[in-house]
Amino acid sequence: MKTRDDLLAFLADLGVDQTTHEHPAVFTVGESEAVKLAIPGAHTKNLFLKDARDQLWLISAEGHAGIDLKRLHTVIGSARLSFGKPELMAETLGVTPGSVTAFGLINDAGHRVRFVLDRTLAVAERVNFHPLTNTATTSVTGEGFHRFLAAVGVTPSWWILSR
Repeated sequence: MKTRDDLLAFLADLGVDQTTHEHPAVFTVGESEAVKLAIPGAHTKNLFLKDARDQLWLISAEGHAGIDLKRLHTVIGSARLSFGKPELMAETLGVTPGSVTAFGLINDAGHRVRFVLDRTLAVAERVNFHPLTNTATTSVTGEGFHRFLAAVGVTPSWWILSR
């Protein structure tokens, strides 16, 4: 599994400018509010889910997006959804609860996880994700994030999830 340092080196090799901000561990969107005030750009909430057909999903939405988990499966075209187990998250994305991040896709070499990106994030000038740990936030341009996704072989499904 790739580590934070591996991720940052990968971004540098791709020519993706990034700024990583250190902060105390945060586990929820609410806990991260103070951190977000100091970091420009779109902030995120990330959900690791599994559907009733055992398909894995990573949903990345703007931090204040309202996501109705009971209805989400009808929006993204999946079977009914529930949260994925921490062991499965570690196995596929190389992260633990509280550290879920689209940057975890660097560890999904088997492409087991389908990625859904909120349209608000898809068009953002700057986006912020944890760099595989919840003790920091890494900020990249939207173009740099799309370059990362292409480099790891991920084509996101874009959905309008934000409210």
